[in-house]
Amino acid sequence: MGKLTDVQIRQWMKAGIPVAKSDGDGLTFTLSPSGVASWVLRYRHGGKAKEKTIGRYPDISLADGRRFAAEDRASIQRGTDVAMEKKKAKLTTANAWTVQQLAEDYLEKASGRLATATIKGRRQQLRDYVFPLIGNMPAREVEPLLLVDIVERVTVKSRHVARLVLIALREVFGHGIARHVVAGDPSAHIKSNSVIGPRPTSRSRIKLSEPELRALLPALPAMGVQNALMVKILLSTATRIGELVGAKWEHIDFEKRLWTIPAENIKGRKVKANNGEDVKDFLIPMTPQVTAWFLELQSLAFGSGYVLPIRSRKKAVGDATMEPVTLNAAINTFCKKIMGDKCRHFTPHDLRSTARSHLGALGVDLLIAERCLNHSLGGLVGVYDQHDYVEERRKALMLLSQFIDACETGKPINVVPLKLAAV
Repeated sequence: MGKLTDVQIRQWMKAGIPVAKSDGDGLTFTLSPSGVASWVLRYRHGGKAKEKTIGRYPDISLADGRRFAAEDRASIQRGTDVAMEKKKAKLTTANAWTVQQLAEDYLEKASGRLATATIKGRRQQLRDYVFPLIGNMPAREVEPLLLVDIVERVTVKSRHVARLVLIALREVFGHGIARHVVAGDPSAHIKSNSVIGPRPTSRSRIKLSEPELRALLPALPAMGVQNALMVKILLSTATRIGELVGAKWEHIDFEKRLWTIPAENIKGRKVKANNGEDVKDFLIPMTPQVTAWFLELQSLAFGSGYVLPIRSRKKAVGDATMEPVTLNAAINTFCKKIMGDKCRHFTPHDLRSTARSHLGALGVDLLIAERCLNHSLGGLVGVYDQHDYVEERRKALMLLSQFIDACETGKPINVVPLKLAAV
């Protein structure tokens, strides 16, 4: 016993190299490739090699690790399989989990499997609609009627959100069955059509016309500086609202005028491709106008790592990005109180379809326009054409920014369509 020292352990942790070093009599210090340091007791029981994780270092010091290992060895000599006892104790504790504890365990386990935006959305849905009502209730005691009541309450506000809440509940209780925390899934037989009603007819995407943009853009300051800048950036880059609110300043290269959207922030893209290779990030060329708008947002970020930090609950949640629904609410108010019949009601995603339509009207090649929206080229083109057209997209987005600038300032359109220009 006593082969290791605290100095050695600190040196290994500083080096960050995976190690497994014995302290004697089965006690081993391990450092994983991800940097997790733990104490592990290795022993034999019933003729088989076993091991029990005592706990993490430095939460459990070297001295405590030795003391706990000595207690476990005494139990092993009396015939106890200490690793199995720990598993049983863990299951007993899990059986008493509340709904919130089960949900937090689900979110933690799903973080490597689901996209960051999906995890964030589910966390918000559970936090806002589930935890206030049944968060402290033992998960094993939840009945289907309670979940129906939750979903019906959300339906009054939004059918779409109600469906997302029901999906989150199914995921959480499905996870609970797999963890043997609950005996059955109380959401299993809840039919969304019966509780929420049928899905509404899909809404057609809106393409805001030039007259509408000429009325809309000069009035944007009434929406607030941050919201106005968001609308202009979305319209000028054809990006999704989730991609913008997920942006960090480390993704913005002002010198090269490039905005990098990480693969995990891109809707509908898996973190890993089918061949096991990392999905590529998407580069968006920033025009001078977009660059200036990001610089203005930076002056409003007050040192946050996020382009669009949350402020209303900063003390509670720390440095975090705003919720996408914030812009939706601002646009709803803006359209009703400011625009009236001057412009149709639109959503953040309508700005994306508007950008795509005007790219086409400006003579941008179909392939370039689709890549501006980060749409897959598909078929043989997608397989053999690996060029990402960054410079071609930069020229296309320059035309779009000039068009938007003219609409905002009230100037005539002085843009030569690409189909007539030398590119």
